[in-house]
Amino acid sequence: MQVIKTSIPGLLVIEPRVIEDPRGYFFESWHEERYFNAGIKTRFVQDNESKSSRGVVRGLHYQLEPRAQAKLVRVVEGKVFDVAVDLRKGSPAFGQWFGLELDSQNKKQLFIPGGFAHGFSVLSETAVFAYKCDSPYCKEAERAINLNDPWLNISWKLEDMEPILSEKDRSAPLFDKAEMNFIFTKEK
Repeated sequence: MQVIKTSIPGLLVIEPRVIEDPRGYFFESWHEERYFNAGIKTRFVQDNESKSSRGVVRGLHYQLEPRAQAKLVRVVEGKVFDVAVDLRKGSPAFGQWFGLELDSQNKKQLFIPGGFAHGFSVLSETAVFAYKCDSPYCKEAERAINLNDPWLNISWKLEDMEPILSEKDRSAPLFDKAEMNFIFTKEK
């Protein structure tokens, strides 16, 4: 397994060691001790999975403290463009976003600490998206940022396709109006 630091503190790309043979493939999508030794010292308590069609954008979602969620995300089937936005006040990357393609072929994962908004667009006909969370879903703490925020200026890689959104995501506030209560602390 290879862990790659991104330009945003705490946000990590994981490239698992995939063993392939004529039968197919095998890899560890989570191994507590190995990930801990690689710097991911998170105890996950909930696994989620979604299936979406091409053009669907889910996000940008987050939960306020004390219900913030760290996530370890990956694609089981298909291809997405995955995005994380740093919402931690005092972070050298506050308001910056990082995006990468995750798919069932490259098997990359993204570790997203608490204090980030997260979303993805589906680039394949369908995609099955799986993620681990270190805090359960809490409706009262749930918030979102509009994916078309002009200040963030995220390219969702959908070419000329109109994004397919939930009503909640369509009406989410812009970045400068979104409620945030995260404070950046340096990694140890």
